[in-house]
Amino acid sequence: MMEKVSMTLSEKIEKELEKELSKSLKDEEFCNLVKRNKLPKEVVIKNNTKLMDTCDELKNCKTCKGLFMCKNKVSGHVLYPVFDETLKFIYMPCKYQKELARKEVDKKNKLNEIKNARMKDIDINDKNRVEVIKWLKEYYDNYEKINTLKGLYLHGSFGSGKTFLIAALLNELEISKNAITEIVYFPELLRNMKEDFSIVEEKLDFLKNVDILLIDDIGAENVTSWGRDEILGTILQYRMNNKLSTFFTSNLTLEELENHLSITKNNEDKIKARRIIERIKQLTEDKELVSKNRRN
Repeated sequence: MMEKVSMTLSEKIEKELEKELSKSLKDEEFCNLVKRNKLPKEVVIKNNTKLMDTCDELKNCKTCKGLFMCKNKVSGHVLYPVFDETLKFIYMPCKYQKELARKEVDKKNKLNEIKNARMKDIDINDKNRVEVIKWLKEYYDNYEKINTLKGLYLHGSFGSGKTFLIAALLNELEISKNAITEIVYFPELLRNMKEDFSIVEEKLDFLKNVDILLIDDIGAENVTSWGRDEILGTILQYRMNNKLSTFFTSNLTLEELENHLSITKNNEDKIKARRIIERIKQLTEDKELVSKNRRN
């Protein structure tokens, strides 16, 4: 009698699992996932719930515009099945997470390069760079003569040498004219501040007051209202009021940067983004660097 009951329960469970599978098979993403990974039916039935979790995360990825929008359980990753006799689930990085990892490697390489950058090392044979190099030379020559020199908003494609050029200028000014300079990689600055709020006030005070500041790779950060308004806005407002030289490098034009800064995780705030852009315009001259990728 007990065996019959047990069989009945087993049949009920099996029937219920089949019913759940029928529901899941109506989902196109689910069908594609099963087909792509060549999953046997018995494996699909047993892991139906987790496979649907993968589908939900893949759907999130399709509408995602960056890590700041990630809705998945592990930010920047998607739960993915790997089948080799048995089915396992692993977290695989999304395209935005891969891009971030690549930038971290590039950043380490760039730090070593810019630490030793000097103006004598600048390649003057590239005609596209002449205007920018001339501007940097004039800034250097006039640094002690004019106290209110504007900085530079230097934008251009990835690897064109934007940071190296400005770092060479700042290093020369530190060595020969005793200027106090600072170069901050903006995405990392925000990450460090978020991880340790105890450093925020001290770091902000320094960045507001340093003689010459380079905010490197602005526009590569994940935008939040806190980073834009409380950190970037505060630094720029103070430096603008006190006429302190401020430089920026970016892969984005000012128009593209305004659009980037207007998109946050919670809302689109075009007025506050425009305010940031106006401060940058007050602090800098806008120039484009057209050059080949020098990191290849």
